[in-house]
Amino acid sequence: MAAPKSSRTMSRQSPAWGLASLAAAGFLAWWLTPGATRTTVDVEVPELSPVAQAGWEAFQTHCAQCHGPAAGGTDKGPPLVHSWYHPSHHADAALVLAAKRGVPQHHWRFGNMPPVREVGERSLQQITQFVRELQQANGIY
Repeated sequence: MAAPKSSRTMSRQSPAWGLASLAAAGFLAWWLTPGATRTTVDVEVPELSPVAQAGWEAFQTHCAQCHGPAAGGTDKGPPLVHSWYHPSHHADAALVLAAKRGVPQHHWRFGNMPPVREVGERSLQQITQFVRELQQANGIY
């Protein structure tokens, strides 16, 4: 006697569900494993334009504590010289808004980034230029 159609359909889907469950479990294990992703990168600092030099100074005051002096990351914040921050993925406006509004955790496991309200608009533009020149010099784009 043949099994009911619904039983056959369930059996065919079981391997797919099993594979999806295995992939989800693997991702969860990776996500929960401390140090599973490298959170710092070595950054080559190029000769900077005057705007980026001013951005470097502002970055040291407002950003380096978490992102490192050359935006290579620390144990408190991610590297900004990383492909996840490529201009096609995070436009300049996204970097400015991140500082102004803060950012919910999404790429890294550092928790939410709080807003950095004391940074002025001009400094934010300069910091963005600094980060972009670092990214370009280090092959991000």
